[in-house]
Amino acid sequence: MSPSARPSSMFGINVFDRQTLRERLPRDIYDQLVAAVEGGAPLGESVANAVAMAMKEWAIAQGVTHYTHWFQPRTEMTAEKHMAFLSLDRKGFPLETFTGNELIQSEPDASSLPSGGIRSTFEARGYTAWDPTSPAFIMEDSAGGTLFIPCVFISHDGTPLDLKTPLLRSLAAMEPRALRLLKLFGNRTVKNVQVTVGAEQEFFLVDEDVARRRPDLLYCGMTVFGSLPPKAQQMEDHYFGSIHPRVLAYMGEVEEELTRLGIVIKTRHNEVAPCQYEFAPLHGEANLASDQNQLTMGVMRKLARKHGFRLLLHEKPFMGLNGSGKHTNFSLVDSEGRNLLEPSNNQRRNLQFLAFLTAFLLGVSRYGGLLRASVASAGNMHRLGGNEAPPTIMSVYLGEVLSQLLEQIKEGSFGDMPDKGVLDLGLNRLPSVKVDNTDRNRTSPIAFTGNKFEFRATGASQSISGPVTMILALWSWGMERMAEMIEKRTDGGWDITDAALDAVRQAYRESSFICFDGNCYSQEWREEAKRRGLPLADTTHEALALYLVPEHRKLLDSLGIMSDREIVAYYETRLEQYFKTVDIEMGIFSSMIWEGILPALSQQIGQEAQALHHLPEALQEETREWQGELQRLVRLRRSIMTGAQKLESLRKSLLFADLEEQARRLTEEGLPLYEGLRAMCDEVEGLVALSLWPYPTYRDIFALR
Repeated sequence: MSPSARPSSMFGINVFDRQTLRERLPRDIYDQLVAAVEGGAPLGESVANAVAMAMKEWAIAQGVTHYTHWFQPRTEMTAEKHMAFLSLDRKGFPLETFTGNELIQSEPDASSLPSGGIRSTFEARGYTAWDPTSPAFIMEDSAGGTLFIPCVFISHDGTPLDLKTPLLRSLAAMEPRALRLLKLFGNRTVKNVQVTVGAEQEFFLVDEDVARRRPDLLYCGMTVFGSLPPKAQQMEDHYFGSIHPRVLAYMGEVEEELTRLGIVIKTRHNEVAPCQYEFAPLHGEANLASDQNQLTMGVMRKLARKHGFRLLLHEKPFMGLNGSGKHTNFSLVDSEGRNLLEPSNNQRRNLQFLAFLTAFLLGVSRYGGLLRASVASAGNMHRLGGNEAPPTIMSVYLGEVLSQLLEQIKEGSFGDMPDKGVLDLGLNRLPSVKVDNTDRNRTSPIAFTGNKFEFRATGASQSISGPVTMILALWSWGMERMAEMIEKRTDGGWDITDAALDAVRQAYRESSFICFDGNCYSQEWREEAKRRGLPLADTTHEALALYLVPEHRKLLDSLGIMSDREIVAYYETRLEQYFKTVDIEMGIFSSMIWEGILPALSQQIGQEAQALHHLPEALQEETREWQGELQRLVRLRRSIMTGAQKLESLRKSLLFADLEEQARRLTEEGLPLYEGLRAMCDEVEGLVALSLWPYPTYRDIFALR
């Protein structure tokens, strides 16, 4: 960014947003488009053609030559098929065309993208359909640029094959339930409710030339072995430390490009582990925030190569060091700009706040397994449960004041509470509510942080669409339940204040077992969670099976988020991705053992044996010690060979097994073999001469140029 260029002057210049639409469309066409977007009215052909023409002219004026329907298949990545604006008329003269039909729908084929058995690979037909709620944008390149049009992705029979469609459905399920609850508190002028989301993106940067000498970093985004250097993260000097100049230059260019795409990165800093960093954006509407997070990861990948870095978004690229998550912050905002999770000094607003809060607790208490399933992946299995990440048990942290308040409401007896930083509920029989003046619990997977919830279990490489979809599903159920409880009481003649307070009391009594403010890493909590009946699923294989719980399937189906067929397909897609990812990691590990580690160890053994052979007889005591060390190397070589052979044999035996057996056996048999092999290879790394070792070590990787 040039010194004279202000970020505000570049903000959103590559986005075809509402302001641009308003400037380029006739007023009546613009009004019809807004009605279609906001009210669900059908989009007429004339409107689509006018929007397509305006979009094309705007893009071509900025040097764009192609467009693409940009969609999010169930790979956690994005997909695109570029189409040229350039065409020929019947006389062979060139012209640039883009019609309303081309804007609304495309057929990208994409038969090889995962479908969970919904279609066979020979059933290639699939469609992308324009999502007008998320603006089109231009991705610049050396040739000019490409117009990206956010889309959903569906099969020929209309079955969703992406992550965006379930998210949009969950938003549609949430809004009427939130409005129903709001109207009970007298909010007659509120027209809509939006979900706001902010996803903190953690990542690693390592030198590209170093990464290219590690096949595991290239193909898996993680190291399958590696011993920690003497200085890793134990000094805690990297966290919030001075940013490396090359990294800062990279961050600056990422922020500049994202600014042009309408994305504000509000925070950047060093994270805990060496070479680990974080970006945090401003919060935005959930669907747009999901698109923008995918866009952010894409820009980060592209510019990392330009700056000589390899971007690592894996949840645990280096064993023994902090992993990377994507803390997903979320709340609700009504059409008048009020945050529904913000405590207030207004009596009714605070009761309303407690109603939405306990509605969420109700949802988690009954359907928390869906949250665990939503963050289950091969990478996140290495991270979750470690002492730098939340455990696999889904619980909620509310903080001292809220917990104390809800406990008092639950028991029906209110004592005095501290008055520092309080907001008065306005009820003389209720204590006051503090706002965000308690410490955060970094061990909890879900924490209330003053005016929003933070879901800390999302993996760094994930699309946030999956977790947010499940959050909204269970919260929608909780809102409906809260509304029913309040309505039952008001229909019986209760005042809204008493009705809401009693509903909050009942909701908390039913859901308080998922609230825990203590140390979620402790073994005591694990035992207590088991006693409370919370789902325990340590492995990805176990966690994904939670999608198939009948109660979970019924919820998603009843809300119109996923049909039962779609749920099973989604489960199979995720399970297949897990198996294939771990199988690739094990395959890469096996090749690195045979091609590099064992030859290096053999050379070390040969050199040791030769040196031992030439020792003078006078050094007999040293000879015996040396022989012992040599035998240790020989035993390690034999054990590594045996382990690698067992791992290869297991992988071959799974080639023709069904998916469930593949995932189960790879988890139960393969992972213990893998972990044992890794421990031996890490030990060997410390015993082989640096001149013989074939791969860059952690010490090499963490030493940025």
